[in-house]
Amino acid sequence: MASRLRKKQKDDFGTAYRGHEGQWSWMFHRITGVAVILFLFAHVVDTAVIGWGPEAYDRVTEAYKNPAVHVLELGLVLAVLYHSINGMKVTLIDFFPSLAGHIKVVGRTSAIVFVVSAAIVTGIMTKQIIDLL
Repeated sequence: MASRLRKKQKDDFGTAYRGHEGQWSWMFHRITGVAVILFLFAHVVDTAVIGWGPEAYDRVTEAYKNPAVHVLELGLVLAVLYHSINGMKVTLIDFFPSLAGHIKVVGRTSAIVFVVSAAIVTGIMTKQIIDLL
């Protein structure tokens, strides 16, 4: 009851995901983790198609030559890249608790590393997608 009666301070950020960048980082980490798990499930299923014979497997792998699938592959690579870089940030903070006092710097540094890496990867993979057209 006391918390409901407390006056709103200017530092109160309201509902979830409208506050610090750490909340967005947490949410994107979960989303990219689910995306990677879904891909892994699909990968196991498409590899299991070999059990139905080489013709079935060839039909499935033929779909991967479609440029739209390569765009989805780019999304997968970006999801893995974000998830791994953010995971390293979380691991560093877990192993070195003193970094928690510098969370904004660590978070922004990891965001910059992701953006630079994503730009490079996107450039390389986009060139390959264009070459398919």
